Amino acid sequence: MTTQVAVRHALVVADLRVETVTGTPVLRGVSYEIAPGEVLALVGESGSGKTTAGLAALGHFRRGLVPAGGTVTACPRDGDPVPMLELDERQRRSLRGTTVAYIPQDPALSLNPALRVGRQIAEVLEAHGYGASGAERAARVAEVLTEVGLPGDEAYQRRYPHELSGGQQQRVGIAMAFACRPSVVVLDEPTTGLDVTTQTLVLRTVAQLTAEHGVAALYITHDLAVVASIADRVAVMLGGEIVEAGTAEEVLRRPQHTYTRELIDAVPDLDGGGEQARRAPEGSATPALAVRELSVAFGGSPVLRHVGLTVGEGECLLLLGESGSGKTTLSRCVAGLNDRYTGTVALDGRPLAASTRRRTAEELRAVQYVFQSPYSSLNPRRTIAQSVEVPLEMLTDLDRAQRRERVAATLERVRLDPALAGRLPDQLSGGERQRAAIARALVTTPRVLLCDEVTSALDVSVQATIIDLLCELREELGTAMLFVTHNIALARHIADRIAVLQGGEIVESGPVDEVLTDPAHPYTRELLANTPRM
Repeated sequence: MTTQVAVRHALVVADLRVETVTGTPVLRGVSYEIAPGEVLALVGESGSGKTTAGLAALGHFRRGLVPAGGTVTACPRDGDPVPMLELDERQRRSLRGTTVAYIPQDPALSLNPALRVGRQIAEVLEAHGYGASGAERAARVAEVLTEVGLPGDEAYQRRYPHELSGGQQQRVGIAMAFACRPSVVVLDEPTTGLDVTTQTLVLRTVAQLTAEHGVAALYITHDLAVVASIADRVAVMLGGEIVEAGTAEEVLRRPQHTYTRELIDAVPDLDGGGEQARRAPEGSATPALAVRELSVAFGGSPVLRHVGLTVGEGECLLLLGESGSGKTTLSRCVAGLNDRYTGTVALDGRPLAASTRRRTAEELRAVQYVFQSPYSSLNPRRTIAQSVEVPLEMLTDLDRAQRRERVAATLERVRLDPALAGRLPDQLSGGERQRAAIARALVTTPRVLLCDEVTSALDVSVQATIIDLLCELREELGTAMLFVTHNIALARHIADRIAVLQGGEIVESGPVDEVLTDPAHPYTRELLANTPRM
C-alpha cells in the first residue's frame, strides 16, 4: 500500500481531524490526494478550514490547534513516503523546503526586511544543502528569480523587500518556495494582492513549474475565477469538511452541492449581469475629496506625476493599476500617511495638511484608511474589540460604555461573530481579520473611506457581503470612497467611475460602463484581457 502511494501521489491526506485545545472540531475527517504535476484547488469561505488543512501538509498547526486523528503522507522525490504527523519538529523542519514548501498569503511576512532578496533565497538553498558550491547556488538564485518573472541580475538581488512592490515581494516568496525543487508546494492565496497582469504571470509560472518539475500543488484560494484557470481538480470546504470534490470542469460547471452553487453565484461578473451598486450620485458641486497636481518622488525617481481626481459625496471611484503603479502611494498621501508630496488634497473644498500630525481630530475622523494587509495593520497584542475601539478613544469624546456599544454595532455591520471580539488577530482567519480592519475604519463613520485592496483576502461570499455593506454606507451616510483594487471584476458592483493608473499617471478615467465596454487606452485593454473569468 505504501509503495502505491509513493508511485501515484506526492501528497496523501486521509481522514485528517483537527481540534482546538478545548476539544472543538476544526477539521472533520478531511481526505484528499495530489499527484505529481497536479494542482488541487481547495476553496471555501473564511474559517472553513482551508488554511488549517494546508498547513497540516507541512505538519504544522496554528496556536491553539492540535491533530486529533488521521494521516498526512508526503513523498520526497527520492526516498520513502514520510508520515508528517509522526515526526518530531526537527525532522519536519528538515523537510520543509525540500519535500514540502509553503507560500503564505502575505508576502511581507515571509521575507526578512533586513536581508537583501538574493541573500534570502541563497539562505534557503544553504539551509538544505542545495548545490555543491557557492557558484552553483548563486546560479540557482538567478535562475529561480527568472522563473518567476523577475530580473536575476546582481543589482536586483541586492534590493531589500521594502524596495519591491507587493507583487514583486510575492514572486520572491514563490521563488524561495520553489528554490529547492520540492515535491509538494502549498500555496495559500498567493495571488491575492496582485494586479491581474502580475497574477496572470504568477499563475502561468506556477502551472509551468508544477508541470515541468512534477510538483504537486495544493492551491488554497477564494477566487473561483483563478481556480478555473489553474486547477486540475477542486475540493470545496465548508465547516471543516470537504462537501464536494471533482475535476475543475465538474465542480465549476456542474456543481452538485448547494454551497458550491452559492460560491459560484457570488463571483463578481466583469461583463455585467449583476446588480450595479451605484445608488448615490454626487449631490454637490464641491467634491468630498479632491486631489490636484499631486506628485511624489522617492530617491529622485518619480512615483506619481501630477495626479488629479475627485470623489463626490456618496460616490465610489475605483483606482485601478498594476503593482508599482502608485495606487497605494496615492491613497497614503490622501490619508496623510505620506507627506512627501507636492500638490493639494482637499476635503469638502478645504485643503488638508499633508501629515496626520497636523490634521485636526475632526479631519482624522473624516478620512479613514483600510489597509491591504490585516496581518500587519492589527496590533497582535490587542483583542479585536480593543483594536476597533482605538479610533473612538483617540478621536472622540464618547465614554467607555458608548465606545463599547459603537464597537459591538460596527462588528455586527461587517458580519463578524460577536464571539470573536475578545480574540487576538492570530486566532482569526485572514478574511475575519480583514473584516475587523474594515470595522476599525468604519467605527468613526468617516466622510471619506480609502479602501486599499480591502476585499483581496476575502472569499467571494464574504466579499459580496462587504461590497453590499460599503454600498449601504454610501447610500445612508453619503460616504465618498476611493476603492484601490487590482480586481477589475468588482467595478460594476461597487464603483461609479474608474481611474486607471500606470507609471504614476492616470491614463484613462470615466464612467464604469464606458471604460469597461470601450476602453480607450492600450493598458486598460491589456488589464481587461488578463482578467480571469469563470
